[in-house]
Amino acid sequence: MTYQETVEYLFNKLPMFSRLGAAAYKKDLTNTILLCEAIGNPHKKFRTIHVAGTNGKGSTSHMLAAILQTAGYKTGLYTSPHLHDFRERIKINGALCTEDFVVNFTQKIQPQIELLEPSFFEITVAMAFDYFAQQEVDIAVIEVGLGGRLDSTNIINPEISVITNIGWDHMNLLGNSLEAIAGEKAGIIKTHIPVIIGEFIAETKPVFDAAAINSPIIYAQEKRYVSDWVNEDNHLRITVVEKEKNEYESYLLDLPGLYQAKNLITVLEACSELIRLGWNITASHTHKALQSVKHLTGLHGRWEIIHHQPTVVMDVGHNADGIRAINQQLELSNYRHLHIVIGMVKDKDITAVLQLLPTHASYYFTKAQIPRAMDEIALQEAAFAYGLKGQSFIEVNDAIKEALFHAAPNDLILICGSVFLVGEVNTKLWSN
Repeated sequence: MTYQETVEYLFNKLPMFSRLGAAAYKKDLTNTILLCEAIGNPHKKFRTIHVAGTNGKGSTSHMLAAILQTAGYKTGLYTSPHLHDFRERIKINGALCTEDFVVNFTQKIQPQIELLEPSFFEITVAMAFDYFAQQEVDIAVIEVGLGGRLDSTNIINPEISVITNIGWDHMNLLGNSLEAIAGEKAGIIKTHIPVIIGEFIAETKPVFDAAAINSPIIYAQEKRYVSDWVNEDNHLRITVVEKEKNEYESYLLDLPGLYQAKNLITVLEACSELIRLGWNITASHTHKALQSVKHLTGLHGRWEIIHHQPTVVMDVGHNADGIRAINQQLELSNYRHLHIVIGMVKDKDITAVLQLLPTHASYYFTKAQIPRAMDEIALQEAAFAYGLKGQSFIEVNDAIKEALFHAAPNDLILICGSVFLVGEVNTKLWSN
């Protein structure tokens, strides 16, 4: 098979969460264990960092990978889903895995695919592990796909585990309480392996404490806090205070979303723990990496500006906490009028998102081209009940075109609601 034929085979042959939702979610690790055994357990041949959480785990993973890479380590990065290219899921020092590797791995694993009928995610996890082992990475940052306890990535024995936060998402799979969701995320905690918790609340802290009874647990928000921040030319300068020493330090991030301040606190504590474990990460490495995360690792879709006059921004925020973070960013933004291009998937808590969105905006309801996507007219009708008014469009780029037609140069156009919607934006059409 050619590369394109291979990717189409993977997309069409295997149950894929982005297309099918819960039906593609395998609630045990059996297939992943068997797949990895068949290829020599590659995940045991390199060191890892495991990152889970409701929001922020992607940004946190990219920041950690950028820092390790800048520190001179050959660094793998496994994240999901991808926005444009399947190979975005598997990177080393910011470079996508090769097309030849994807083809060869798929051919090698095909007998197991026919035998085990694994999910798309199970295959991609094994693929990432095999690539990192073949390329002899020093360390790989592994982002959990969904949950933690039963996630396919949870066969690794990492240097440290990181849980960014707990929020309301995927309740149909993870549970209908914050305690239950926290319990699933805490499933990545391993005996005697340090775990860094980015944020906790009253409901989740006891869950983490119980899960880490035989593991060192560090709460990042107890170690540091943000004392100040300012936007500088599409960068974010954040002043962080280390509580014990009362030391102030300023960091410049090329990720302008203010919500990155929370992720930064988590990343800094994770780095402190890695240093304690013997990894050579200096303050200079950290500062240099954080200024160039997008360049070093290719992180996209986090308050990403793709057009000026009017400003067009993409953000992958898609659940209640994600929309709250977006609202906070909107309050800090200067614009005459707000236009929102939005599409969602059917299995999200649509109501929780719609009731948080601003009523003063003009809306352009649309959908990603996947079976899970909510019909744009159904979304438009649901939004009307919350005072959100606008037109509907079959495809996201048509919606953006209409928003640009109506927008003044000092307006703001926001594209959000679904990772898959953001992934279908043709940025080449709109860049200026």
